[in-house]
Amino acid sequence: MNNKKSLKHAERNAELRNISLSVVLRKIPRGSAITLLFSFLFLAGMASRPLPEVRIRKLKNNAYQLLVKNKPYFIKGVCYSPVPVGQGHEYDFWSDPGEPWKIDGKLMREMGINTVRFYQLPVNPDSAKKVINDLYQLYGIRSILGNWLGFWEYPCPRYADKDFREKVKKDVLDMVRTYKDEPGVLLWIMGNENNYSFSERINSWGSPEIDAITDVRKRCDVRAGIYYSFVNELAREIHLIDSNHPVALGNGELISLEAANQVCPDIDLVALIVYRGKTFGNLFKSLRATFDKPLLISEFGADSYDAYLKKEDQNAQALFLESQWREILKHSYPNKEGAQNCLGATMFEWTDEWWKHDEASPESWKIQDTESNWSNGSYYFDIKAERNMNMNEEWFGIAALSEELENGANKRVLRKAYYVLREFWKNPVLNHKDKKRVKPK
Repeated sequence: MNNKKSLKHAERNAELRNISLSVVLRKIPRGSAITLLFSFLFLAGMASRPLPEVRIRKLKNNAYQLLVKNKPYFIKGVCYSPVPVGQGHEYDFWSDPGEPWKIDGKLMREMGINTVRFYQLPVNPDSAKKVINDLYQLYGIRSILGNWLGFWEYPCPRYADKDFREKVKKDVLDMVRTYKDEPGVLLWIMGNENNYSFSERINSWGSPEIDAITDVRKRCDVRAGIYYSFVNELAREIHLIDSNHPVALGNGELISLEAANQVCPDIDLVALIVYRGKTFGNLFKSLRATFDKPLLISEFGADSYDAYLKKEDQNAQALFLESQWREILKHSYPNKEGAQNCLGATMFEWTDEWWKHDEASPESWKIQDTESNWSNGSYYFDIKAERNMNMNEEWFGIAALSEELENGANKRVLRKAYYVLREFWKNPVLNHKDKKRVKPK
């Protein structure tokens, strides 16, 4: 069909639509006709508006499901920070000439991972875009992008201070404008465990008004209201810039989410950091009652070092991780026996990080430390360690690091958990007794 015929054909179709609409309008009362006309125009506009590339839909029984390009997407993810042996947290892996993400991307794809989580982006956006695009274009792995929201600013974050909030907001919105059109982006996470500052456990902050409150609980509540209101403001402004990607509230456990429920209507989902051992307990149903939003478990896991027997224990790590993923699947759509509010998870972490035990001592980064930094009784297999210190920060990797170099990077030594989860994701068994299998949709 040539251009002139196409034009005439389009004009004729438009004319017929106008005639049909006018006929319908003549047959109904004048006031109703005006209402119908506006309704028609509104619906026509809605119909022409494309769906967001990444969106969350609410189904029957209040089940939540993540969609990417209108197809179900269940997050099988990992936290990713490939710092090599001998380097610390300030190392710019984004610009690493060895391009470790290409080594890791291939292994991740073969395992079944479809998502990585980045806590914070680098100063140079070009290097970040290359990593994000390489992972997506070469391996089909999407990226969750985060921002600390100034939580590690020296000497402390100042969320009660307007100038500080404006500085953080500018940083966040610049990030969104910079990366929103990258095809591999999945969603945004605002903050991480920032809520732990409310109770003055870490990075405590205040103001003359807050400091004048003598009741510790009230000070906590005021901080929560200020912080969560700020995160909601960020979410609202992100939506104005980027309608294609959901915004998550990062939070340590369920702590203080009853306050978020009051002031965060613009948050799309909650990203929780949870370390409860083999089971998440009542987490999924409690979130329903506290702050009924879709859930991404954005950090969880198990280390592979037995602090009691003082030796590596890959079996315990694999056992815990498989149990954790089983519960994540149990509470995702379409499993009717669960809460159906979980969109997936990003486990901690892909590779070991040798700098974490003593981040101020570069010499220690050349040795994988076996001394524990903290205690958690939910990881019962080595809780009898000295002083009950059983959580080994340098041993959480699904892949261990060898000092031997391979293709310009520390050789990846895949642990048992890699193979156990690869097989579990292929045919997930949610109940050992009846061998019930279900795959998320």
